[in-house]
Amino acid sequence: MTRVLVVDDQAMVRQGFAALLGAQADLEVVADAADGSAAVQAARIHRPDVVLMDIRMPVMDGLEATRRILADLPASKVLVLTTFDADDYVFEALRAGASGFLLKDAPAEELVKAVRVVAAGDALLSPSVTRRLISEFTRRPAAATDAAVTLASLTPRETEVMAQVARGLSNAEIAAELVLSEQTVKTHVGRILGKLGLRDRAQVVVLAYECGLVLPGRADGA
Repeated sequence: MTRVLVVDDQAMVRQGFAALLGAQADLEVVADAADGSAAVQAARIHRPDVVLMDIRMPVMDGLEATRRILADLPASKVLVLTTFDADDYVFEALRAGASGFLLKDAPAEELVKAVRVVAAGDALLSPSVTRRLISEFTRRPAAATDAAVTLASLTPRETEVMAQVARGLSNAEIAAELVLSEQTVKTHVGRILGKLGLRDRAQVVVLAYECGLVLPGRADGA
């Protein structure tokens, strides 16, 4: 059973998400919160597997709440709720440790699937959404990182796979692109995460851009 904490400052949104998720046989909504501070407290008490996190909230925003929750509960996963037209903080949320993001107006089945994907340890970063994310939220480069040092532990093939992950490709798509088996790609991704001390594919994407392995505006490989 996956334990879920729903965080949003709009009561109707919280109630709607809680009702939808609670109706699933494999999901249990253990609590909800109307702001980031309350979310941190609820997370400490209920220890959710997945936190459905809004960004813009009173008292404490979703970015700070994400940082605090993951500092206390590193095994928990945070799924950020956003609207691309309004929120400029999604990239920062991924840097804070969030495992993915979902549009607030996504269909119900996508919300349920997103919670399951994140709970399973995968990042919610489809190719089309990743391209839009990078386009929108990497306009201001992060502080420079020594890419040679950061990526030195990776083999050339692992570096190549990392670049493809940063483009938003799935394991199957990477396998086709690099003429490898899907299992081999999965093994490479696992080694990348282990060598670089990353939580999931979302952090791979962030690090790839911060290191300059992939450049903003070129997520589609053009």
